[in-house]
Amino acid sequence: MAWTGMTPPRVHGELAAIHAADRAREQSERLRAARVVAQHSLNAAECAETLAMLGLTVPEPRGGSGQQ
Repeated sequence: MAWTGMTPPRVHGELAAIHAADRAREQSERLRAARVVAQHSLNAAECAETLAMLGLTVPEPRGGSGQQ
């Protein structure tokens, strides 16, 4: 088979699945790290500062925007 420079569509689908799994794993690890920081922080300001130093964002509360 001659190389045409084209990647078969099946490979694209497999790579997309791998990337999606990597993103999900990374998000899970970031959430776990944020929880550990929160558990060891003395207050919300210290927690936010530590999360910022680590490059972690504050996770959104579950259940929507938090507005009632």
